[in-house]
Amino acid sequence: MAPSVIHVAGQLRQLVYYHLDNNLLKNALFLASRLVAYEPRSAEAAYLLAYCQYQSGFVKAAWDTSRPAGVRGSHLGCSYIFAQASLELGRYVDGLTALEKSKHLWQNRNTWAQHNETRRQHLPDAAAVSCLKGKLWKAHKNIDQAVECWAAALKLNPFMWDAFTGLCDAGAKVSVPNVYKMSAEMIAMTHLSQQQTAKIEIPSTVAADKATTSATGQQSHTSNHASVAPADPFVSTHKPHGHSQIGNSVLWEKLNGSKMSINTMDTVLDEEGLNAPSTEAEVETGILQGGVVNQHHEPPPAPMRKAKGAAEVAADPPPRWKTGSTRLKAKAKVASDDTAVLQDPPASTAPFKRTVSGQPAPTSHATSGTAEGTRRSNRLLNTTRPPSASSTAGSKISSLANTLGLREGRDIKKARAPAVRARTATASTVGRVVSGNRTRTGSADAMDVDAKESRAAANAPPVPSLPNSKVRAESAVNRELEGIQTLLDLFGRIASAQLCLSNYDCQTAIQIFNSLPSAQRETPYILSQIGKAYHEQAQYAEAEKFFIRVRQLAPTRLEDMEVYSTVLWHLKSEIELAYLAHELVSVDRLSPQAWCAIGNSFSLQREHEQALKCFKRSTQLDSQFAYGYTLQGHEYIANEEFEKALEAYRAAIAADGRHYNAWYGLGKVYEKMGKWAIAEQHYRTAAKINPTNAVLICCIGLVLERLKHPEKALQMYTRACTLAPSSALSRFKKARCLMSLGRPREALAELLILRDVVPDEANVWFLMGRLYKTLREKGNAVRAFTMALNLDPKAAQFIKDAMESLDDEDEDPYDEDEDMD
Repeated sequence: MAPSVIHVAGQLRQLVYYHLDNNLLKNALFLASRLVAYEPRSAEAAYLLAYCQYQSGFVKAAWDTSRPAGVRGSHLGCSYIFAQASLELGRYVDGLTALEKSKHLWQNRNTWAQHNETRRQHLPDAAAVSCLKGKLWKAHKNIDQAVECWAAALKLNPFMWDAFTGLCDAGAKVSVPNVYKMSAEMIAMTHLSQQQTAKIEIPSTVAADKATTSATGQQSHTSNHASVAPADPFVSTHKPHGHSQIGNSVLWEKLNGSKMSINTMDTVLDEEGLNAPSTEAEVETGILQGGVVNQHHEPPPAPMRKAKGAAEVAADPPPRWKTGSTRLKAKAKVASDDTAVLQDPPASTAPFKRTVSGQPAPTSHATSGTAEGTRRSNRLLNTTRPPSASSTAGSKISSLANTLGLREGRDIKKARAPAVRARTATASTVGRVVSGNRTRTGSADAMDVDAKESRAAANAPPVPSLPNSKVRAESAVNRELEGIQTLLDLFGRIASAQLCLSNYDCQTAIQIFNSLPSAQRETPYILSQIGKAYHEQAQYAEAEKFFIRVRQLAPTRLEDMEVYSTVLWHLKSEIELAYLAHELVSVDRLSPQAWCAIGNSFSLQREHEQALKCFKRSTQLDSQFAYGYTLQGHEYIANEEFEKALEAYRAAIAADGRHYNAWYGLGKVYEKMGKWAIAEQHYRTAAKINPTNAVLICCIGLVLERLKHPEKALQMYTRACTLAPSSALSRFKKARCLMSLGRPREALAELLILRDVVPDEANVWFLMGRLYKTLREKGNAVRAFTMALNLDPKAAQFIKDAMESLDDEDEDPYDEDEDMD
C-alpha cells in the first residue's frame, strides 16, 4: 500500500528544515519545490519554498511565491517573507498591507526565550514583525510610523538592536532605562522556557532508566513510577479552592491555557507560538517619553507550584501493589522472577540457618540474578512494600554481594549505614553503599545494626524527587534571569553611548564606550563607533588610531570604512588611503564603501572627475547611500558646478533626512552663490541636527556677518569656542568679529590664546600686528609683522604695507582689505 501524501509531505518538511539548519540552501530549495508539487494548495509549502528562495538570494521569486497567501494574510510566514521581499524590491505599501492583514496571526505572538539548540520557532513573533514594519515605513518616508513600530518592537524584545538604531537614526528621544530593564513578560517567559526544557529532558532520562532496568526485567515497573514530569506553573492542573495563589497576577492568568511551539527534531511543522500578552497596553510604556524609571527592579515572585509539602509527603503512605490488583491479574503469566518484583516475598516461618557473617544460607531454588533484581528494585524505586525486619538484613547483604560480583555464599563485611540519612535519602541515592566502621563478624552488635537498619528502611517513606527538581528548576531560572539582567545592563550602556553618538554628544559617547568591559570594547563595532565619534569632533589623528585597530581585528569589515577614508583624506595620507581603497576592493568590489574610498583617494590627488565617477558608482550600487551623494556634492563645489552640487545634496537628503553633511553642503553652495539668507536657513537646519558641531556654528556666524548682524555673529562664534576650545577657526573668526566691533583688547586676548594653539599660522601673527598697531604698541606690532613675514613670504607685500603705515595715524585700523586670504 502506497504511503499517503500527508506522510510524504511531513518527511519533506523535515528534510527542508534539516538542510536549512545545515546551510545547504540549494538542497533545501530543491526539496521545497518537491513539497509544493505534493501540496500545491498548501500555504505552509509555499512559505517553505519562498523562504528558501529568499535565503538563496532569489528575492523576486520569493515575492512571487509568497504573494498569494501573503496578500490575503492567511499564513504568517508567507506574509513575512512577502514583506521582506517587498522591502528589497521597493514595494513598501504591498509589504505593509500584507503584514497588516496577517495582524491577527502575530499580534499576540511572543517567542521570547524559545530558541535554543534543540528548539526553533520558524515563524516570526510580534517583535520581529514590528521591526520589519518600521523598516518599511522608513523606506516609505513615514518616519513617525516607523518610530512607533520600532518602539513597539523594543517593548517586546529590548535586544532588537535594529529597532534601537532605527530610533537613533530617526532622531527620536529614547529613554534607555525604560527599554533595557527586566519586565514581567521576560520573567514569565523565562519560567515557561525552563518548564518546557524540563519536559524535554525528563523523557530522555526516563528512556535511559528504562534501558537500564530492562536488562534486569524491571521495565514495566520503572515506566510507571520514574516518569514524573514537573508541573507547569503557568498552566494550573488543580481545581480552584476559593483563595488566591501566592504570586498570582493578571499576567499569569493570561498565560494559563496557552500552548508553546516546541520544534524538536521530530516536530518541525507549523505550530502556533505562545499567545502572551506582549502587545497589551500594560506592557512597559514610556520608551519615547523619557520618564524617570527606578533603576532597581525586583522581579515578581514566580507562581507557586501546588506540590505537597514535606509534612504532606511524610503523611502519605508509600505506594504499594496489592495482591489482587488488576496489574497483577494482567501479569499472571509473567515469569516467576517478575512476579517476585511485584509481590512481597513469603515470610519465613521456620527458623533458617545463618552463615558466619550473618546472612541467610543460599537455597537451591533461589538464584543470584533473581535476588539481585528484586533487592535493587526495592532500593532504587521504592515501589514495593518494605519487607519484614527478619528478611531485610540478610537479603541486603546478599544483594550487595551479587552486585559486587562475589560468589554466592562468600563472606563479606557489613557496612554501618548512617542512621541520620535514612529518612532524607531520595530515590537516586537510596541504593548507595557507604563505607564506614566495621564490627566483629557474627557479633551481636552486627545483628543489632541489621535490625535497626531494617526497621529504618521499613518505617521511612519514600521521598519523591519533586522537591529537588523544583529547587533545581528555580535555580536554573534564577541563573537565566541573572544572565538576562547582565545582558540588559550591557545593552543599556551600549545603547546610551549609541544614543549620545546619534545626537552628536560625542564626548559623552566616547566616555561610555571606554567604560565598557575590555572584551566588549575591543570589538570592531565598538571601536568603529569610537572612531566615528572622534571624526565628528574633527580629531582625525585619534580617529585614525581606532580605525587602524578595527582593520587589525576585522580586515574584511566594510561598515564605516567610508568614514575612515574621509579621516585619511583630512590627514592628507595619500599612501594609506590608496592602500585602504585597494584592500576594500579586494574584499568586495561591489560595495559602496570601496568605491567611496577610491573616490576619496582620487579627490586627495585633485583628480575631481575620476573622484566623481567613483562616487557615482557607489550610489549606483546603493541608492540609499547618502554619504556617496554628499561626496559628489563636495567634488562639484570644487569644480564650481553649483547646480549639480545642489542636485547631489538633495539626493542625499532624500536618502537620509538627518544627514547633516548634505544640509551643510546646500548652505555652502548658497553661500558661494551670494544667497546669504537661504544659506543661513540650511546651516541652521544642519546645526539643529548636529548642535555640537563648531564648524556649522561658525558658518552661521559668517553668514550673519555678511547680513550685517555682527552682534549675533559674535554670539555664534562664542558658542563655537565653547563647544570646541581648541578650534582655531572659531577663535580666529571671533577675534576678527571683536576687532570689527571696535573691541581690540578682547580680540587680542583671543589671538594670544590662538597663538599658543597654532603658533605657525601667519594670519594669526598678521592680525596681532594690526591690533598692536591700533593699541599704539609699535614694538609688539613690528615683532608680530616680522613673524608673519617669516611664516608666509608670499604675503610679503601685504605685511610690508602694514609695517610702513605704522606712523600713519589717519589709517582706518579696522580696514579688512589688508587681511590675507
